[in-house]
Amino acid sequence: MQKVINAQTFRKMFVGGVKSLEIKKAYTDSLNVFPVPDGDTGTNMSLTLRAAADVLNTVAGNDYEVIADTISKGALRGARGNSGVITSQILKGFCTAVKKANTFDNLTLAKAFGQATEVAYSAVAKPQEGTILTVVRMMAEYAAKEYKNKIGIDEFLLKIIDAGEDALAKTPEILPVLKKAGVVDAGGYGLLVFFRGMYTILNGGEIDGEVQEVSAEKQEADMLAHADFTNLGDIEFAYCTEFFVVNIKKKTTQADIDRLREKLMDMGDSLVVVGDLEFVKVHVHTNNPGLALSYAGELGELDKIKIENMLEQNRQLMERYKESKKEQGMLAICAGEGLAAIFKDLTVDRVIEGGQTMNPSANDICEAINRINAEHIFVFPNNKNIILAAEQAKALIEDKTVHVIPTKNVPQGISTALVFNPEASVEDNMDSMIDALHNVTVGQVTYAVRATNVDGFDLVEGDIIGLGDKKILAKGDGVDGVVSSLVGKLTKKSHEMLTLYYGADVKEEEANALAEKLEEKYPDLEIDVLYGGQPLYYYIISLE
Repeated sequence: MQKVINAQTFRKMFVGGVKSLEIKKAYTDSLNVFPVPDGDTGTNMSLTLRAAADVLNTVAGNDYEVIADTISKGALRGARGNSGVITSQILKGFCTAVKKANTFDNLTLAKAFGQATEVAYSAVAKPQEGTILTVVRMMAEYAAKEYKNKIGIDEFLLKIIDAGEDALAKTPEILPVLKKAGVVDAGGYGLLVFFRGMYTILNGGEIDGEVQEVSAEKQEADMLAHADFTNLGDIEFAYCTEFFVVNIKKKTTQADIDRLREKLMDMGDSLVVVGDLEFVKVHVHTNNPGLALSYAGELGELDKIKIENMLEQNRQLMERYKESKKEQGMLAICAGEGLAAIFKDLTVDRVIEGGQTMNPSANDICEAINRINAEHIFVFPNNKNIILAAEQAKALIEDKTVHVIPTKNVPQGISTALVFNPEASVEDNMDSMIDALHNVTVGQVTYAVRATNVDGFDLVEGDIIGLGDKKILAKGDGVDGVVSSLVGKLTKKSHEMLTLYYGADVKEEEANALAEKLEEKYPDLEIDVLYGGQPLYYYIISLE
């Protein structure tokens, strides 16, 4: 059990975290949606951290205070964009706690996350929850509660990161724009990649992988996929303005920097003003960048000035969106990350979460339809309780033609997506999809939630049950036995292929072992096992 981190290890951990984010920066970029997708969150965070690492490489020795100061100042001077500046402030707070400690133990780690949160929040004029700030705050809150537990610092760091993962998963519920785009917060994701890299080094591992360069075409596709084109005209402040104040005048005080922050707050948003009497970094969205520069120029010299017209960026984005519009697209509704991945592999444009116990509303479906850049949209509800909501969404859409294919389950949805041909006419695709509905036999294995008598079965809570299209066909106290029995009752001589989609509560090795048993019992069937990740249902069975 490792109880402390020495300075040499801390240095290696930081460099490992930097490399981890460099490897994942392209994916982090793809998650970005603020204020329109400029695709640079991962890149800006990575470059900010790399700037600190490069300076750290020039520092000899392993003195905690020197290492911490070097990382903090290097990150601030290399900070790029809003996400990079906030990242630099997280590091500043973290390193402040580290350099003040006599030993880097669990208490120090808890204080470091606490300081990181405090400094990051204070740097932002109007902190936005559902972002990187929420993630670091919830990590700090967990650390403050649990640091007294007698576990190693490596295990403690991993648990803090897990708390951050929980926070990241909640960001779409906190920030509607993330939920609309179907992504988590890019900055929060990048921060966790960085800390997971630090943990890997602390745990004796190595950072594997190559930096993935993403083509301009892929970046464009990600940008168009995540942009909310219904709100592109809602930018209040047109110019993203970023600069340094250097060689600050001797008469300047901290109060002058605070007054600069107040002036800029009155003339824009997305404001970050960080630094000290040696160096100040400013990021602001404003309609008067010249005035912002003028105010800052009263404190010292201006350097690295960058002004971007976000309205023009939006106009260009809208033009590219119009140019990329296609005739036909697809939307699927399902629960389970594996099933969602399967639909995406089948070129379904968007997948939204829904199924038993979590039916999406007509408005949720409308929002997803509106984000598909096509004239005609085929919707696969994949649940009989969602078909009506899909029909209601269809009635609400005015500028696109929506075709609801009445799929009652996921295998039907997969069958219909498989026959889609983008070169065929809408009518031909409709006919093929409706035909595909009748070519698949479906079963599902779940558990009884209460005692009852139904379809001739006396059930008690917890019984494993096998469902056909309309009724219960099998029951038992073991999942494998019920699956085997259900397959026997569903299988016809015409069936050649059996696919098992295993759920969140089933391990891969368990599913593969079951498939081997089924192969022995049903030798005429070709059996495939795929991860569905669906809740509630141990297996979804498809026979074709």
